[in-house]
Amino acid sequence: MRPVGGREMLGKVGHAALMLLSLLLLWQEAAAIEVPLDPKIQQDLKQPPTIIKQSVKDYIVDPRDNIIIIECEAKGNPVPTFSWRRNGRLFNIGKDPRVTMRKRSGTLEVGFHNGGRPEDYEGEYQCFATNDLGVALSNKILLRVSKAPLWPKEVLAPVQVVEGSPLVLTCNPPPGLPPPLIFWMDSNMTPIHQDRRVSMGLNGDLYFSNVLVQDGQKDYSCNARFNFTYTIQQKNPFNLKVQTTEPYNDTSYNASDPFGGRKVAETSPSFLTPEGSGSFKMVLRDEQLLLECIAAGLPTPSIKWFKRGGDLPAQKVKFQNFNKTLKILSVSEEDAGEYVCMADNRLGSIRHSINVQVKAAPYWLDKPTNLVLAPEENGRLVCRANGNPKPNIQWLMNGEPLNKITETPTSANREVLGDTILFRGVQIGSSAVYQCNASNQHGYLLANAFVSVLDMAPRMLGPKNQLIKVVMNNRTFLNCPFFGSPLPELRWFKNGQGSGLDGGQYRAYINGTLEIKRARKEDEGIYTCVASNMLGNAENQVQLEVKEPTRIIQAPTHQSVLRGSKATFHCKVVSDPSLPTTVNWSKDGERLDLGWRLKKDEESLTISSVSENDEGIYTCTVKSEIDQDSASARLTVSDRPDPPIDLDLSDPSARSVRLTWIPGNDRRSPVTEFLVQFEENRWEPGRWQNLSSYPGDLNSVILQLAPNVNYQFRVIAINSVGWSQPSQPSPRYKTTAAPPDAIPRDLRGWGSNKDNMEITWEPLHDLEKNGPNLQYNVWWRRKDSGDDWTNVTTSETKYVVRHTETYVPYEIKIQARNELGSGPESNIVIGYSGEDKPTDSPTELRVSKVGSTRANIHWKPVDLSSVQGEFKEYRLHYWRESSLVPGLVVSKEKKTTGFYTTVPEPSGILKDLVPYSKYKMFMVVANSRFESLPSNNVEFTTAEGVPDAPRFFRINRRSLDTLYLEWGKPLEPNGILIGYQLVYQRVNGSRLGPQQFETFRPNMTDFILRLPDRSARYKFNLSALTKVGMGEVYAEESPLFSNEAHIDQVDIATQGWFIGLMCAIALIILILLIVCFIKRSRGGKYPIRDKKDLPLDPVDQKDQDGSFDYHSDEDNKPLQGSQTSLDGNVKESDDSLVDYGEGGDGQFNEDGSFIGQYTVKKDKDETEGNESSEATSPVNAIYSLA
Repeated sequence: MRPVGGREMLGKVGHAALMLLSLLLLWQEAAAIEVPLDPKIQQDLKQPPTIIKQSVKDYIVDPRDNIIIIECEAKGNPVPTFSWRRNGRLFNIGKDPRVTMRKRSGTLEVGFHNGGRPEDYEGEYQCFATNDLGVALSNKILLRVSKAPLWPKEVLAPVQVVEGSPLVLTCNPPPGLPPPLIFWMDSNMTPIHQDRRVSMGLNGDLYFSNVLVQDGQKDYSCNARFNFTYTIQQKNPFNLKVQTTEPYNDTSYNASDPFGGRKVAETSPSFLTPEGSGSFKMVLRDEQLLLECIAAGLPTPSIKWFKRGGDLPAQKVKFQNFNKTLKILSVSEEDAGEYVCMADNRLGSIRHSINVQVKAAPYWLDKPTNLVLAPEENGRLVCRANGNPKPNIQWLMNGEPLNKITETPTSANREVLGDTILFRGVQIGSSAVYQCNASNQHGYLLANAFVSVLDMAPRMLGPKNQLIKVVMNNRTFLNCPFFGSPLPELRWFKNGQGSGLDGGQYRAYINGTLEIKRARKEDEGIYTCVASNMLGNAENQVQLEVKEPTRIIQAPTHQSVLRGSKATFHCKVVSDPSLPTTVNWSKDGERLDLGWRLKKDEESLTISSVSENDEGIYTCTVKSEIDQDSASARLTVSDRPDPPIDLDLSDPSARSVRLTWIPGNDRRSPVTEFLVQFEENRWEPGRWQNLSSYPGDLNSVILQLAPNVNYQFRVIAINSVGWSQPSQPSPRYKTTAAPPDAIPRDLRGWGSNKDNMEITWEPLHDLEKNGPNLQYNVWWRRKDSGDDWTNVTTSETKYVVRHTETYVPYEIKIQARNELGSGPESNIVIGYSGEDKPTDSPTELRVSKVGSTRANIHWKPVDLSSVQGEFKEYRLHYWRESSLVPGLVVSKEKKTTGFYTTVPEPSGILKDLVPYSKYKMFMVVANSRFESLPSNNVEFTTAEGVPDAPRFFRINRRSLDTLYLEWGKPLEPNGILIGYQLVYQRVNGSRLGPQQFETFRPNMTDFILRLPDRSARYKFNLSALTKVGMGEVYAEESPLFSNEAHIDQVDIATQGWFIGLMCAIALIILILLIVCFIKRSRGGKYPIRDKKDLPLDPVDQKDQDGSFDYHSDEDNKPLQGSQTSLDGNVKESDDSLVDYGEGGDGQFNEDGSFIGQYTVKKDKDETEGNESSEATSPVNAIYSLA
């Protein structure tokens, strides 16, 4: 569908473009109505037809098919009807029995079951879909039948060619529809091998850049494969005869010398295709460009491509056929230009230029779209397309060119300005389908766009009375989808009051959505949207609830755990109380399947027996119905590293060797250290010992070794988790022997007797011997004597020097040696011969300034030479002989204390004595082994002191307002006791009341204290007294007493008030029995009451806060009392009245108040089962009287 063109048409188009520009500057256009896809609206909406499915423009069919289908589907309301044109004329389907149209469709089916040929139906078809509102057109569909013609019969003479010359075997395949696929094979159906020398061109010919003798050993046949008909046709084969100047030997062929050493003339490159130095190529936009250059020459030329004035588009270019073909995908205008191919070998090069022009069939810039308008509205259809050359634009309405349509009253509302149609004040009845046809010499485009004039009262499209829950402080949108024509005006109201909502916190959109910029609690309520146009109103309501956000307040944290241990991820959540939430865990984006190892509770996920498979990112996701939150953490599973492998020894020397290993897997915890261990098979075979450790980034180290050791090594890897298993041992490595390097350690000389000196040392370790037959050279001489050294050689670890003087200093040194030589000598050390008992004793031992716990000691020292050994100390032996407190038995254990002093008048202080005691003591002088004879004995007494704390202090309760205090005398009175002092004060939380004092005689050990406030708690401090002062304090605190606590039991059976009370109770029981007997004699029935209805004799029990609590008998059980003392002991009490009828021992306070409650021993069920028994209960009898 191409309109005529020419200078006149171009002038008109230019004039129309100027008019369109001026009109658009003044144009006020209403927005086109977008019709929603709501089914109810679509059902009621009248719409012109729209093509939704059609066959392709170039439609090729298989002649073997029994049926041809030409598709045409359309929608519209009313449902469209369909008609067809064939080759521009009406196609009367009813007159052709082979052609049928599908129901409610325009699709044609042409059947050939009963004869007929598809070729008879070739032609150009176009579909028309029509309803009351317009006509829509399909593309023009060119129907053609696929053809696979036979190859013409021909006899091909053998092709003769000289070796090294170029050759072209032509194919000339028969024309087919669509064109066939070409390939070359020999008579054995083996594909012809193609390479840089031999290849097939784009036209199907087979090109030889140069011919080899072996090319004549097979024939060549061109084959055409027709894909539509699935057939292959073969051309008669070419027989190739290659002429050579020298004989050819098959065994002399190789790839580097294909001519087998024979002389073949070389030639410079020349093009087989294309011919000449330049050519022209036209390609359409968006198609693929194929450029080809195949050259002849010997050696085979190589092909290179260039583009003049620019680079090849690297993203789009592909080289094929051994660089002989350049392919550009999806060509665009910038791909036009001059392309150059160059063929070269060692004899020269040649070039060919290909001038590429890019043309374009029409393509859309602005495709017209359907336009729905309300009455009296304005609108426009725009159809913009581009191409090369520039396409012509033609408008049609309902399939007819606009310039050929008879003028109607609605035509005045329409104006065509080139590629645009303007509509002004459209009216009902002016609906139509408009077609835009853009065409040039390379093709055409056809688009349908309908203009529908619609009037409809407002309608609400969303659900009615929605409840919307949103998160507080979030941006919120309340949707109110609506439709109407003309487009209704929409307003929002809250809670049915006030003017429309727009501005401030609210923003209303033209699509019916109300935005609340930040939802708050006060924004809750019922929102009403009202849509209005000239045809009516419609409204809907939305209820908004604002909820607290769902948040994770304790997120999981990254963890690195040991394999086999337990990992716990915490995920604590807060949310709106009215919104139920669910917490789910996922690993690496996949939901976790919980089991015995993976367990979750409300706030955590626990993974037991962690393995490497548990590593990953764990995400906690909490969801409510309106929001969600998530947090992630990584779990890393660490383990001990794998042992190193492949231990290797290198660089051997006398005392070192290089050890190299390959580290094992670090198990996700970097190796920080390698520990090298060794084992030797001479002294401790099988025992592995640590040699040295190295940083974790090393795997090759030099080991420092000892001589004369047969080593083998192993390596242990260490990370933060622990040690790996040891590696496999290395090969053994033995070092050579050498003299000792080490000096024997801990050399010393000392006397075991008064006339000898033992020289001892620590022997060398096995690895320090360095060779066989280890011995020690020992030297000694008297210090400062100037004598020569005396020496001895021994294999032992000590030597005794005999016949020495007592405690004389000696100089000593030592040296180790073996068969290969001597080691270094030690430094000189000083040793001493043996000690003897001191000959003198301290004298004139005395004391001064004796206090209660300490005394000064004085004595006359000895001459240090009389000590006959190393002077250690003056040692004082002392003991407590007795206490000055009458009758107090003491321990006479002996104690010692030392004084190291060398002053002329020594003294010391003796501490930690017990006051008011008699002590004895004596002194000796001591060396390392012996003490001297004792000095004179000394007696002394210590002064009186303050006493120890009382041995115990107990507080017991005798009544509600009295305490019984009891204490024990101090274990150490440290003097004569003159009494006790009690200080007590009230405790109120952290505050203390004023102190109150009580003093007692020394022979008192108990006291009854009456409390001012029996409900308060008190703090007590008790201490003993001597004339020196107050001793150590014993502190106690009374507990808080309640009226439920039972006090110490008091024998009240002989109290007068108790006897009177019992008599009164007996009299009441007698009266009740008489009343019951009278009622029974009358046959009366007595009501049964629950004993819980009325409490009996409440006791004024007081709680800790001072309030009174009245208790009743519960569950027919006797009240089990308890007695609480100040020391916290709870005792079981027997002061309950168990069975009133049978009597019991009652418990009373000192003031005569009765403790306990009346109880009934009978079981409730038993009582209800026997009415007569109830009368015998005194409690129920009282109820009866009541």
